[in-house]
Amino acid sequence: MASIPRGCKQSKMGLLGRVLLLLAGLLAALASVQAKKELTLSERVQQLSDAGLKKPVLRFNGDKFKQYVKGTPRNYSMIVMFTALAPSRQCGICKHAHDEFQLVANSWRYSQGYSNKLYFSLVDFDEGPDVFQQLRLNSAPVFMHFPPKGKPKKVDTLDIQRVGFAAENIARWVAERTDIQIRVFRPPNYSGLLALVVLLALVVGLLYLRKNNLDFLYNKTTWALGALAFTFAMTSGQMWNHIRGPPFLQKTQSGNIAYIHGSSQGQFIVETYIVALLNAAVALGMILMVEAANKRDDVRKRRIYAIIGLGLFAFCFSLLLSIFRSKAHGYPYSFLLK
Repeated sequence: MASIPRGCKQSKMGLLGRVLLLLAGLLAALASVQAKKELTLSERVQQLSDAGLKKPVLRFNGDKFKQYVKGTPRNYSMIVMFTALAPSRQCGICKHAHDEFQLVANSWRYSQGYSNKLYFSLVDFDEGPDVFQQLRLNSAPVFMHFPPKGKPKKVDTLDIQRVGFAAENIARWVAERTDIQIRVFRPPNYSGLLALVVLLALVVGLLYLRKNNLDFLYNKTTWALGALAFTFAMTSGQMWNHIRGPPFLQKTQSGNIAYIHGSSQGQFIVETYIVALLNAAVALGMILMVEAANKRDDVRKRRIYAIIGLGLFAFCFSLLLSIFRSKAHGYPYSFLLK
């Protein structure tokens, strides 16, 4: 059996000791780096306050979300918008929702009651997919409140389908969750005033050009069309849209696009357009049938009017009824379409 010289043994033992010392140094360095990463509460608040003075909405990736939103201890509330703003994600309402969210954050930043008790942040799917996976989010946009203590509850997620995402509604929800009142300041929008001025100028110009012939003001058809247009706008829910600020449309969990809201307590903007067009088609069908009954000259034309009017009325009324059935669950009646 071959024996190892004593000097060789000592050299090997010295090498092993140096390796162990090196490993111990690496472990100490890693521990030091980890300790530096874990900020204290005062450091975390200071960094958030400094960043919030520059940008009212803070953009977080996975690491920053873990550090500032999930990190403990916390003495502040965090309102986080989870979104997908990249054009490739084809989120039709994300940009509009982001604008409203930005408006609330700006209103809070420049309000007299601004403090370090509330911050607004944003996590984009392309910048923090691990956060979406961790929270099991499969749609966007989503607004969540992370309280100073404990985990978010169900009420800490804004019910967009019920209340929409208008800035005023977001601010009201924030007040319910944090007891912090935010008065939303919208920048002045002169587009409506400009449109009204242009419309009045056109009307005045038309009246001036036709000042010698104002018989069109007594045209019953013109006034009837105006009254119908106003009626269709109101019955389709345009005023509800103006008050609630619902999304234009929405992506479902399966990735499809929903044009009709699934509940009778909500609606989409595009849904009001669909309902208004269907109501207009039903009215047109009725008008064609009335015209067919009143005409006495051409039997063939009367028959065409009656058939087209009846078809429009039956088909579009059936579509309206099916939409109502899909929203008012349990409604038993249908016509042609289910």
